[in-house]
Amino acid sequence: MDKLLDYYYKLIREVSVNYQRYIYSGINWKNRLIGITGARGVGKTTLMLQHIKKDLRPEDSIYVTVEDFYFSTHNLLDLADAFVKRGGKYMFVDEIHKYEGWSRELKLIYDYHPELNVVFSGSSILDINKGVADLSRRSVMYKMQGLSFREYLKMFNNIDVPVLSLQDIMAHVEIPVLAHPLPLFADYLKRGYYPFMRDGDYALRLQQIISHTLESDIPLYAGMNVSTGRKMKRLMAIIAQSVPFKPNFTTLATVLGVSRNNVADYCLYIEEAGLIAQLRDDTGGVRGLGKVEKVFLENTNLLYNMSDEAPNVGNVRETVFFNQTRLKYNVISSKVADFEIDGMTFEVGGKNKTQKQIQGLDNAFVVKDDIEYGHDKILPLWKFGLLY
Repeated sequence: MDKLLDYYYKLIREVSVNYQRYIYSGINWKNRLIGITGARGVGKTTLMLQHIKKDLRPEDSIYVTVEDFYFSTHNLLDLADAFVKRGGKYMFVDEIHKYEGWSRELKLIYDYHPELNVVFSGSSILDINKGVADLSRRSVMYKMQGLSFREYLKMFNNIDVPVLSLQDIMAHVEIPVLAHPLPLFADYLKRGYYPFMRDGDYALRLQQIISHTLESDIPLYAGMNVSTGRKMKRLMAIIAQSVPFKPNFTTLATVLGVSRNNVADYCLYIEEAGLIAQLRDDTGGVRGLGKVEKVFLENTNLLYNMSDEAPNVGNVRETVFFNQTRLKYNVISSKVADFEIDGMTFEVGGKNKTQKQIQGLDNAFVVKDDIEYGHDKILPLWKFGLLY
């Protein structure tokens, strides 16, 4: 355990607490068993280390990743036992999805050590959801998304902007500290979604996240071979180059050389892993159960990274709107425009987009890129990046 503690204290010394992600204040850290899920690279490890450094006594806590060689000869339950005997109170476990039998051991730790609080995180939402059934009465789960435009402004430009609601945007609330947002918004679309932008080699690290998720995480979870991972990577490339992608599973199955049902499964796996987002209709009236109408890459940084040429601007606009709104709202496809949220219709386009598509509709708006200010039923696209 001493080597684990040495590594843990090194990380605590190095982590910055200057800025915490949107989810930080929304977590009830007093719960005895907390799970934090999200795509690779969104900052789950940093979040846990910040909580230790900012709110706890480091000597009462320990952070470990299950990828450490320690776990080749030890298990989590043994670590918890030894840590509690040392007076430990808080245990943080990273990459939990890579630990075989993780849900059973967390359950035992919870039952055996009521004096110990445990926070665990995992990059693969698939495996986390698979194991949570065993912990449903014990754990509280939180899902973490990448940076909003608002968070990007604070982290990388030291511009402090308040969180807006849809009602604020429709009321044309002004943001005095952000006189000219468009150049910053353009940069955010290309390289502002993941917190590691400041570390350099952004494009390379993003490619590694894509490859690792498709060629390792998902195949490991679903029992697939390496060639299947490559097919999913090809599927991602098709989605990235579409305008936007309206799924025809039969055609895709032919292109990829797999069955139609496999394509639907691939899309679901990739969506749960945080690389694509599927826009559904209102069939059944329950979130997530509708027919898939469009498939987007999860964020615009992926679009720019995976496109050989500049991505289609219409695809970029719809992708960022869907990405920034769906964290707080149930976003579905519209029968007459692009999106519908709580009975409100949104058509997304450039600054020359007319209101023809929404003419005669109540609660309908045109969301325009490349404009700084809105008026009446015209809303600037960049403001939807201030929702969290």
